[in-house]
Amino acid sequence: MAEAKGSPPGTLSDREIVTTRVLDAPRARVFRAWIDPVHLARWWGPKGFTNRFEAFDPRPGGLWRFVMRSPEGAEFDNRSVFVEIAEPERIVFQHVSGPRFQVTATFAELAGKTRLTFRMLFETAAECAKVRAFALEANEQNLDRLEMELAGMG
Repeated sequence: MAEAKGSPPGTLSDREIVTTRVLDAPRARVFRAWIDPVHLARWWGPKGFTNRFEAFDPRPGGLWRFVMRSPEGAEFDNRSVFVEIAEPERIVFQHVSGPRFQVTATFAELAGKTRLTFRMLFETAAECAKVRAFALEANEQNLDRLEMELAGMG
């Protein structure tokens, strides 16, 4: 079961969207699903979306550029820059195409399972509020797809 947090006004969290899920897979496998572009391209994004990676360099300063395609055929250009890769604990990147935000994904070992915390931090509360309207459900769908990918990697 996932835990999604809202945001009390006037706090740092009014600029954050946080989704947490315990995954039935070891931390090394979950981390690999995030850092291996073959696996990542299969599960990244909401239900029905596909990805075409154009660049993927998972190291500080490395670029991740891809096109996400909706089930209806709309294409969304995405560009991010990796800030930190701390295997197998954490991945941090800046999503530099609109909307702008920083993602921090942390992976906590739980006796053969992994607690994934997916944190999106926006520059302003207003920008966060615009994205929150669709991101909470989209993030849950994204993690559903990750669970399916992890099961296939086992």
